Amino acid sequence: MNMAVMKAAVLGSPISHSLSPPLHRAAYAALGLDGWSYDRIECTEADLAGLLAACGPDWAGLSLTMPLKRTVLPLLVQTDPVAEVTGCANTVIFDHGARHGYNTDVAGLRGALAGAGVTGPAAGPALVLGAGATACSALACLRDLGLAEVTVAVRDPGRAGLLREVAGRLGTAVTLAAFTALDGPWRLLISTLPAGAADPWAGLITSAAGSGGPRTVLDVVYRPWPTLLAASAERAGDTVVSGFEFLVQQAGPQVELMTGRRPAPLDAMRTAGLTELQC
Repeated sequence: MNMAVMKAAVLGSPISHSLSPPLHRAAYAALGLDGWSYDRIECTEADLAGLLAACGPDWAGLSLTMPLKRTVLPLLVQTDPVAEVTGCANTVIFDHGARHGYNTDVAGLRGALAGAGVTGPAAGPALVLGAGATACSALACLRDLGLAEVTVAVRDPGRAGLLREVAGRLGTAVTLAAFTALDGPWRLLISTLPAGAADPWAGLITSAAGSGGPRTVLDVVYRPWPTLLAASAERAGDTVVSGFEFLVQQAGPQVELMTGRRPAPLDAMRTAGLTELQC
């Protein structure tokens, strides 16, 4: 790979809100990769194949967000084991024209939770909100932590088929629940819903008193922040992990993959992202 001048970007729809560019650009600056660029590209599922085909040897890689993490799989020549088991890839690396897919969301969730002291099976029982690609990564993260049973709250059980398939590959027992059961006996809650989607149920989180131990809430949304869910959790006395920290933690492995395994400068990336959020 020519390290002198390379391109990278984040794809999705909508994509104008993405905070990935300042994180990756800060990483390139800290690593001395002055010729590198990282942009936002609006890309629908129908556009993805053509856009990938147009990426030449001057492209290092791509970050993928909604709704592309599953759509990309048939367009790859190889996927890492995490992308294989979760059925979704959020990173594409170009290697001599070949497209390799990776899932760094699982590592991102694990890193964000570890920063809050959540590192093992004692974190459970766990409740996940949503059944999309990020929810599948959340199941893999929880399995890594040692949780073999997870409750998943879904709005439409009929759309949870792929999540059930992922749970089967992971060996995780999944119980589907209604959002009205949001304040059940959980100690770890991970919301994978898009901005605003969890708002109607935020008020269902009540005080952690008598819940059997400290509770942690991770909301993958980072803008606007705090979300209504996060604010409700804070009022209830729960530890809250922001979607911004998840974003930083999943971007770090992406930078390493795109730059030939150079260590990601997480502090510089975090500072750049926080500066952007304050604008």
